[in-house]
Amino acid sequence: MTQSDATLADLLGSRICHDLISPIGAISNGVELLEMAGQSGTNGSAEIMLISESVAHANARIRYFRLAFGTATRGQGISNSEIQNILKDYSAASRVQIDWRIGADPDRCDAKLAFLLLQCLETAMPFGGTISITEDASGWKISGRAEKMKINPELWEVISNPSADFPLKPSEVQFALAPQAAGQAGRVLTLEVGEDVGIVVQF
Repeated sequence: MTQSDATLADLLGSRICHDLISPIGAISNGVELLEMAGQSGTNGSAEIMLISESVAHANARIRYFRLAFGTATRGQGISNSEIQNILKDYSAASRVQIDWRIGADPDRCDAKLAFLLLQCLETAMPFGGTISITEDASGWKISGRAEKMKINPELWEVISNPSADFPLKPSEVQFALAPQAAGQAGRVLTLEVGEDVGIVVQF
């Protein structure tokens, strides 16, 4: 049996996230037990709080990565409330604010694509900014603006031209995966990038 590179990447993402969820959950449960046992008193409160915050942040990122890098099938849904909870926890430790304005429960393939594109936009906002996600009759629109933006034209060309010969860093893998996810979802990406408009991706 053969698998496409895109499918293998999705399976790998799902496997890694699945295997990490359990130990992170166990650490979270252990912190709760310590708090219940009175270990979060004057001497230990700072340490317990630090561990608790770190676990919460790790859990939020794993939940985000599970949707962005995991498997998704057209016709498979995901609740809007779950997405909003994931984004709320994910952005809690970020300088970038995410404004999710999708009204109905989206198709999981569309949500996966949106999450990958969100990470692409984040790379252009190292000092913070706002990303909004909307949908109307013409499709989805993901736009990002910030006072200071760091836009690499060669990197963004990978979105509109997946065959572009640009060496990606591990932190930029979403730029290669987003076009693949768009193809799997039956979507076509259109991109507008500039200092005057910020970054706007539609599909």
